[in-house]
Amino acid sequence: MLNLILFGPPGAGKGTQSEMLMSRYNLNYISTGEALRNEIKEGSPLGLKAKTIIESGGLVDDEIIVQIIGNALSGGMRSEGFLFDGFPRTYVQAYILDGLFTRLQTSLTRIFILEVDEKECTKRLLQRATEQNRSDDNALVIKRRLQEYHQKTLPLLEFYESTGILTPINGLGTSEEVFDRINNHISEELNRRPANVILFGYPGAGRATQAARLASDFNLRCISTGELLQEEVQNNGALAHKIIPFLNNGLLVPDEMVIRLIEKKLKDTDGTGRGYVFKGYPRTLVQAYILDGLLKKQGTSISCVINLKVPVLELIRRLDARSHTPSKMPYDGSAATIVARLEEHEQRTEPVLDYYHQQNQVIEIDGTGADEVVYNRLQEPVLRAIKNMK
Repeated sequence: MLNLILFGPPGAGKGTQSEMLMSRYNLNYISTGEALRNEIKEGSPLGLKAKTIIESGGLVDDEIIVQIIGNALSGGMRSEGFLFDGFPRTYVQAYILDGLFTRLQTSLTRIFILEVDEKECTKRLLQRATEQNRSDDNALVIKRRLQEYHQKTLPLLEFYESTGILTPINGLGTSEEVFDRINNHISEELNRRPANVILFGYPGAGRATQAARLASDFNLRCISTGELLQEEVQNNGALAHKIIPFLNNGLLVPDEMVIRLIEKKLKDTDGTGRGYVFKGYPRTLVQAYILDGLLKKQGTSISCVINLKVPVLELIRRLDARSHTPSKMPYDGSAATIVARLEEHEQRTEPVLDYYHQQNQVIEIDGTGADEVVYNRLQEPVLRAIKNMK
């Protein structure tokens, strides 16, 4: 998830940037005042309690605020993250937000501070007051608001100073220029996040092509069990003599051997990419559980599962065409062997797909059309899945 706080003095342009961020990243806007008004409007027990305090001239305490913000967070879990305005406002509320995120198994991504000097802020606010005929926004009121911002914000910045997520942004220029500065930091953040993608699809669906493109664009390492087995044999590795009889007889290599090769590959590529794209693995439900365990040892998990969907007749046509090229596979020889291979794939992989469907991790992609067209269909969903990981 992408969880942001946007700080900035009155007149810095927080409202405009908030709208642009929410639109671009599908973020849920969390405002203490708005959340409080919603609870009061709905007549909830919390809202009634807060209304009584406000009508008596008191300030709503943090005990109520934490519950109201918690409700707002739970109600916005279908979004792809949160953008906070007016919360936290105090040192105590900063700790409260940490606790709320811990409960949701997520964390604060970044805090942006729009830096605009007082002279420019005053100029903007006075101009806005004239344009909107707001007599309450005079020079004296604006000065007081700016002083209040600095007094309240400084302790919060000290709270977050050691976290490494404070990001000052030059707030001068057009709205688009300021947004580009913010967006560059968000893009860098998303590109650092661990990512692991599984690419499903029948033989002929184009997995190899799309896996290579994903690996290149997302800085992933491609892992294909078929290639790992061939490499082990060609390099006369420690498991080669055990693997060869299975390959020669067209049998599946036992999981305990495949695991060793994948573990070795993960170790060899550790630290050289942000994650992996898996092609041809897992092929069974057992292997799906094994892969979960292998990634858990690395402190990561599956980001998403792409299922390339291509009609059967198109698959047969593609595989028949491939049989006349140097990239021909053993089962490309005849219509009978092609159909048998497709049937075998369906029997083995459907339970695996069902498993990932239950985890809400499967993204169905139309695999027909040119390679570039198919890639354009899957690129954005993959990026969104990586962004939404807690």
